[in-house]
Amino acid sequence: QVQLVESGGGLVQAGGSRRLSCAAQRTIFNIRAMGWYRQAPGKQRELVARIFSGGTIDYADSVKGRFTISRDNAKNTVYLQMKSLKPEDTAVYYCNVVKILLNLEFWGQGTLVTVSS
Repeated sequence: QVQLVESGGGLVQAGGSRRLSCAAQRTIFNIRAMGWYRQAPGKQRELVARIFSGGTIDYADSVKGRFTISRDNAKNTVYLQMKSLKPEDTAVYYCNVVKILLNLEFWGQGTLVTVSS
């Protein structure tokens, strides 16, 4: 089992910035991808950004140019730097890890980001 601990959520004004962190409680081997998803009230969970082990990065169109995902392998941590935040970015943000073996997925508990207008 892999435990992922997110932090960095909170209340921020529109136009502001926030950085989310997701730390794995132990070294994870054979990772296919690490990423961030979000779920707004009444909506389905959606991909925000993910980074593959080979370095490829995907972003949702809605966050391109505003959000940046990065990874620190030495710290077993993935980050999401969010800038120019909008009220529609308000959601619970979840960290996700996918392993190569069987595409096993692990999720963090989520961290709430609220963007006020």
